Amino acid sequence: MSFSGIVTFKNEEPLRDGVRHLPLDRMLVETDSPYLAPVPHRGKRNEPAFVLQVAETIASVREIPLEDVIHATSQNAHALFGI
Repeated sequence: MSFSGIVTFKNEEPLRDGVRHLPLDRMLVETDSPYLAPVPHRGKRNEPAFVLQVAETIASVREIPLEDVIHATSQNAHALFGI
């Protein structure tokens, strides 16, 4: 399952609940560029660099280090796309 900037929106608690329960080895992060920029960029043109805010939100929700999210989602992307 892939999480985008929407997970940072204040009204998306049900989505963050999914973040809490989904195993980290099943997660990807994305930006949905050029739409749906994450907080604090909401309302601006989305860009790939904003994926960091998505990963930070996941780390915060799960109460784990950001590095764990980056490592896991990078490994997941490599496995899924064969890179």
